[in-house]
Amino acid sequence: MFSGIVAAVGRIASEKPHGDGVRIRVESGGLPLGDVKVGDSIAVQGVCLTVVALDAKGFEADVSRATLDVTQGLAKDRDVNLENSLRMGDRVDGHLVAGHVDGVGSVVEMQDLGGSVRVTIEVPSSLERYVAAKGSVTVDGVSLTVNAVEGGRFQVNLIPHTLSATTLRALRAGSRVNVEVDLLARYVDRLLQK
Repeated sequence: MFSGIVAAVGRIASEKPHGDGVRIRVESGGLPLGDVKVGDSIAVQGVCLTVVALDAKGFEADVSRATLDVTQGLAKDRDVNLENSLRMGDRVDGHLVAGHVDGVGSVVEMQDLGGSVRVTIEVPSSLERYVAAKGSVTVDGVSLTVNAVEGGRFQVNLIPHTLSATTLRALRAGSRVNVEVDLLARYVDRLLQK
């Protein structure tokens, strides 16, 4: 589990075929790795990945074809948002994030509000029902509050800190983003289906 509060921006230094997917090497930037060990989880651009190799400058993780098919941004030379997994008792400043990306959305519009930026994102129709105004959503691993929803589009505001501390600063109209809907919305929907 994660909180969607990005701890560092790293970079994917290499990508090579491995099994049915790829093995990536991530330079960890300022992400603390002192207590991380092989087998631990790290969120990379919102995707929960298992550390398979580790040194002082970064780590390696395997990304399956199934994950590659429903995500974006896990390619060589890409900057990525990083977050270590939560431990019981840790503070949750964002919301509970599983690191299980539900789909890829597209940035429709960016509007500079003179300090913050309003971003409109369109999600696949299969995700529309899970996004609610004043609810939580994770975009590229960043916990955000939904300001408004209309059909398959929702709006979030990016404050200056979020822009400076995450890869969201590079978003433009047409950018593709990993979207994870709120965990509770998924469970409520499943319960209502029964």
